[in-house]
Amino acid sequence: MTRTSIRLAAWLVPCALLLASMIAFADASGVRAWLDRDTMQLGETVTLNVEAEGGSSAQPDFSALAQDFNLTGTQSSQQISIINGTRSAKTLWAVGLEPKREGRITIAPIAVGNARTEPIQLSVLAQAAGTQAKPGGDVFLEVSAEPLTPYVQQEVRYIAKLYYAFDLTDGNLGEPQADGIGVQRLGQDKSYVATLNGRRYHVVERHYALTPERSGAIAIPALAFRGTALDVTDPTGFFSRGRSVGARSDPMQLEVRPKPAQWTDSNWLPAASLLLKDETELPSEIHVGDPVTRTIRLQAQGLGFEQLPELSLAAPDGAEVYPDKADTRTRDDGEWLYGERVRKFAFVPNRGGTLTIPGLKVQWWDTVRDRAETAELPPHTIRVLPVAGSAASAATSTGTVPASNAVVPGIAQIAPSPPAKAAAPKRLRVWRALAILGFALWLITLALWWRSRRVMPIAKAAATVLPDSSSQRAAFLRACSLSEFAAAERVLVAWARAERADVRNLGELVARLGDAVQRDALVDLQRARYAGASPQGLATRLTQAFKGGIAWRDRPVPQASASALPALYPERD
Repeated sequence: MTRTSIRLAAWLVPCALLLASMIAFADASGVRAWLDRDTMQLGETVTLNVEAEGGSSAQPDFSALAQDFNLTGTQSSQQISIINGTRSAKTLWAVGLEPKREGRITIAPIAVGNARTEPIQLSVLAQAAGTQAKPGGDVFLEVSAEPLTPYVQQEVRYIAKLYYAFDLTDGNLGEPQADGIGVQRLGQDKSYVATLNGRRYHVVERHYALTPERSGAIAIPALAFRGTALDVTDPTGFFSRGRSVGARSDPMQLEVRPKPAQWTDSNWLPAASLLLKDETELPSEIHVGDPVTRTIRLQAQGLGFEQLPELSLAAPDGAEVYPDKADTRTRDDGEWLYGERVRKFAFVPNRGGTLTIPGLKVQWWDTVRDRAETAELPPHTIRVLPVAGSAASAATSTGTVPASNAVVPGIAQIAPSPPAKAAAPKRLRVWRALAILGFALWLITLALWWRSRRVMPIAKAAATVLPDSSSQRAAFLRACSLSEFAAAERVLVAWARAERADVRNLGELVARLGDAVQRDALVDLQRARYAGASPQGLATRLTQAFKGGIAWRDRPVPQASASALPALYPERD
């Protein structure tokens, strides 16, 4: 190496070191950080701003802040300006900080690429109890709960009210949470304006239903609100980003009482009110096989439907009961929960006499009067007549009983003999014997004539009613009473097959019916099921048409013995 090159190297090395130090100084001086305020109260939020010149693509490292703060959100923006042909750029980051403790906190330097900000000091003052839960400040929260000493599983009405005296661009209000309590929000938020101590506030009111699941003391932590307010004093500052605001309510505590010692029922129902209602008007008289439906509604104020007991009615003597699936729901009116259970019970009497539809009792605890109550539906008695059209039904309706010498259609009447002389009894017995014999021969002749008219291929199978025909009939009438037309069609075809084994579907059944009323009812059933016709009144028509049984034709509709079309694949010899 020559002496000249040595001198050149000795000159370049200091210059390079000087240039590096200048670049480092420029980077350090191009990044700065500041707080929107340096003194605050515990429970409030503060905004840390970090600005880098030159449009740096590096992101600040905020991980060191997690030790002393809760980070509530980060925003960024970029500003580019050209002045006298000179271009400059700035990038700004803003992060919301919620201190975890009170005292003096040092915010450590924030690294942005190779540059670092200067440390910042923040004073966090202790929050006085109830400071932000009272009127006077820019924003505060009020909460209330009723009752503070509820029974276990009783609804507690919890209300939160947020007051703010400026415009908010966004905000987040926390939910009440505590171990051993179920929380359900009620209705929609209410917004209105209120004036307190001469100052006008916007108010947001929110309602909750709290359900304590255990007895004892349950603490409900304070609610917190975090939001952003417009700064009217500097509408263009920080690109109109606004300033962070917050509020915190006072915590609350519930003293939950257990079930009263005098309560013995297994279903604990603490409600403000309870309704047990029969929504159907039960008749006083029906016929055997006619279904009667009892619809029962149970509704409780202050309980969800999950807390209500199942509705059940036992089958009374002389009838079958078919309970429908319960319809359940929970609704609210913005202040109270209303749990409901609705269930239908179809009773089908299988013999005449007196039918007693059973009643129902529900024990519940009146939380308003603090005492046990009983809601009750009384039993209902119905007179059951024989099947309409039978001889017993006619006798019952007229109040008379057929005598041994009643008029029989088609038979000449034998007039009673007048009082005879002492020698006449023997002749009278002979004539009576001849009359009985003639009547018996007439019955035999009538039976043979009726049999001769039955020309079905399998007479015995067609004339015999299978053992399950009566149960299918009861199921069909039940389905009609509940307006379940798909089930009614399915059961009716099964009922018809029990009496006529060759009936395969509803169309074949219509062709086999001998009663026009039944045929018209089934045609309307098909229209309602497959053509979109209105089913109004269809259930009553089907019940009235088939309650006396299926009216078959005397003769089946003749069918072609062979197809009129030639065989698709004729057999080859």
